[in-house]
Amino acid sequence: MRRLLSQDEGVRKKFHAIFNRFGKKVNYHGYSDQTVLLLQVIDVETNKVITDHLWFGYTKGFEKVDLRPGVKIEFEARIKLYKKGYVNRRLNIDKSRVDFKLSHPTRISLISNQ
Repeated sequence: MRRLLSQDEGVRKKFHAIFNRFGKKVNYHGYSDQTVLLLQVIDVETNKVITDHLWFGYTKGFEKVDLRPGVKIEFEARIKLYKKGYVNRRLNIDKSRVDFKLSHPTRISLISNQ
């Protein structure tokens, strides 16, 4: 589904999404970072669903908004290319592939409470 993003790589656009829950991940230094799960991410310009879910780090922009499950938010983000998958150079295994993500979310605001 994220193939729709490939046409606008590097562009900052406006999106709508539904906040689902908080999560955690281990960062580069081994410490726990809080994350945010967004569902049904919609490109405002085309009104098309670009992905069914998306994870972001819990940044100060998200802290300023009263996030509760089911609330709809609006934000701007940059579309970026990234590599994902398993790579083991020692055994010559490369199962990586290219995908697209949204990064650097800004102007995060609440649209509706549910």
